[in-house]
Amino acid sequence: MGNFLDKTTRALGASANLRLLRQNITSTNIANAETPGFKAKKVDFEEALSRALDHESLGKMHASDDEHFLIGQGAVSRLRADVYDNPDINLSNDGNTVDLEKEMATLNENTILYRAALQLINKKLGALRYAATEGSR
Repeated sequence: MGNFLDKTTRALGASANLRLLRQNITSTNIANAETPGFKAKKVDFEEALSRALDHESLGKMHASDDEHFLIGQGAVSRLRADVYDNPDINLSNDGNTVDLEKEMATLNENTILYRAALQLINKKLGALRYAATEGSR
């Protein structure tokens, strides 16, 4: 079966998957807000997703190693997020780096964007379903 999903739908799917990862990391940070010595993690993927989308249309070129830039068909599906210790947070007296207010704001923003991506995917798939069932009448 051919690839019937367009570039936008693939990008929305990748975004939803990576937002799920961000949700898990942020939830872990919040759960460990009182754990002495816990280092808050951060997830970045937006710039890498944008770059993968730009390079996906480079024809038949593709990366053969995980360390290569993502190019060619399927670049979006091979995208991985960067997870690292959050450098933007101050160290507390007990060595914990979780800023609970920032983490809660990140969690809320991520939830909204995750739901938006899912709604857009549902609309695109609904249009495909319509075209396949009702469009021929």
